[in-house]
Amino acid sequence: MVNRVPFLSRFQAACGPIFPWSGFMLQTDICIVGGGISGLALAAFLLRERPGLPLVVLEQAARPGGIVKSFRQDGWLAEWGPHGFLDNCPEGRELVALAGLEQDLVRAPLGRFVRYLCLGGKLAPVPQTPAKILMAPLMRWQDKFGLAWRDLTRPFMTGEPTVAEWIRYRFGPAMLPFADAAYTGTYAGDLEKLRIDGVMPSLRALEKEYGSIIRALFARLRAKARERRKTGAGKLALPAMQSFRQGMEQLPLALAAQLQAEGLLHLETRVQGLRPDEDAKGWLVQTDGTGYRCRELVLALPANTALQLLPEGMEPPAAGLPEARLASVILGFGPEARIPFGFGYLAPEREQRFAMGTLFSSHMFPERAPADGQLLEVLVGGRRHPERLELEDNEMIRETLADLRQLIHLPAAPRFATVLRGEAGIPQAEQQYLQLLSWREQSARSSPHLHLLGFGWQGIGLNEMIREAKNLALRLLRRPSASQNEIKGVYM
Repeated sequence: MVNRVPFLSRFQAACGPIFPWSGFMLQTDICIVGGGISGLALAAFLLRERPGLPLVVLEQAARPGGIVKSFRQDGWLAEWGPHGFLDNCPEGRELVALAGLEQDLVRAPLGRFVRYLCLGGKLAPVPQTPAKILMAPLMRWQDKFGLAWRDLTRPFMTGEPTVAEWIRYRFGPAMLPFADAAYTGTYAGDLEKLRIDGVMPSLRALEKEYGSIIRALFARLRAKARERRKTGAGKLALPAMQSFRQGMEQLPLALAAQLQAEGLLHLETRVQGLRPDEDAKGWLVQTDGTGYRCRELVLALPANTALQLLPEGMEPPAAGLPEARLASVILGFGPEARIPFGFGYLAPEREQRFAMGTLFSSHMFPERAPADGQLLEVLVGGRRHPERLELEDNEMIRETLADLRQLIHLPAAPRFATVLRGEAGIPQAEQQYLQLLSWREQSARSSPHLHLLGFGWQGIGLNEMIREAKNLALRLLRRPSASQNEIKGVYM
């Protein structure tokens, strides 16, 4: 449990800007910088295993959650950031339980919903299983046979190819539009710049082990079938996309409320400087109001934000990663709109659409719209078209509607329309990303009490960040703890 020290805090707030590394420092075992989902998840996992562990979470914003933020107006519910996460990640399920939100989950099963691709100016449904995808008329049969032949006969591709280079080599150009749509939907990125080893390291590992993605796929399916027979489990079911009744921000807000109740989360607290503690193994953290001395320092921040905060002597190979920025055009319609049933659609770049894709949000989660309404969340911009983000809101809405009406029957004007422009961009796993990951591993060895965690380091998906937070929590818990169980003033 962390105890507040009002007098010391007021004293440090007055003296800190003049004497930033002197005066009273508050001491704790673990200092987590960043109150987004990574930092909140890390704190939750740590406290579950060791209640009362001395830790503090510092967040510069007035609200916790980082990129996970929901929008509500006039009965419409949309998202500034992630729209959901799959329920097939054990760490994700654990975190939902820790937040006490199991009864608030809403799910859209992949087996019931379909995704669409914009191909040739029309929406084509994409089945959810490999066998059905193979049979679907998404490409010519000669291209399907050519794809399989290339994959089964070509050796492992060495080097650090881009996604586009790897797809052309491994499967042929006919596969590019499908890969383009997939990585547009995930990274809002550019296939000619994203590195396959950065965005799909597990796929590259399978390519190296089996010499073929198709061989790897069948080997894994056989292994899963044997495991189900051994355990008596039923037929393998597809996961579901899930969110919460009040939107995705329910998760970080619930986690934050638990920390605030114990005095462990400090909002509107900006970190101004970091430096190694010369008197003990650990770190000193200076904020705009007080200072902290900690055994373990975790920068649970987006990769680019963390890189800007590093102290002198820790020079990474790149000052930062390129980012893809997005705007979400939120459109609400009545029952007259004929929106196809499913998750939504994605458009490959070759289709030359204004929108990168659209989520059919009220199909997935009906409570996202009023009783007779339908909600669309349309993605605009991305790595390839940042110029579209310069448009005024009204012009962006007009362009979006003109694009959608070529694909979906929207006979009336929208009942509701607005544009959400997120402050954060999506870090892109491009040219120097792999070197940056290698540098992070080296830094973990040379500075074992400093940890880099968060959006963009090991993926950008919510489950990936939660999984990494739990793994770090387990590593930290294996280390010896400080003897005191509460923060105290220490004169430096």
